[in-house]
Amino acid sequence: MRTVSNRIATLENLLAQAPTDSRLRYMLASEFKNAGQLEEAIREFRAILAADASYGPAYYHGGQTLEKLNLIDEAKVMYAAGIDATRKSGDAHTRGELEAALSILG
Repeated sequence: MRTVSNRIATLENLLAQAPTDSRLRYMLASEFKNAGQLEEAIREFRAILAADASYGPAYYHGGQTLEKLNLIDEAKVMYAAGIDATRKSGDAHTRGELEAALSILG
């Protein structure tokens, strides 16, 4: 767990220097998710999408994280928003993942 904490601290330091870097923020959100810090992960996924609504993977992994928190309706909203965003950006792969995730939730 110490290694995860070190990675999170490193990413937080890098983000302090480049707060608009969606890739770094995505890496931080993923580290939080993997460490079981789901609320922190959601905060970061939402921050990515607030700054860059076309960042398709943040919708998918954000939705998965919301599902883990049993926030199914919020996950559905995030998946649906991601489908719209990836349709506009042309990211067919991520759109397919989002559509599959949404269909599983009904």
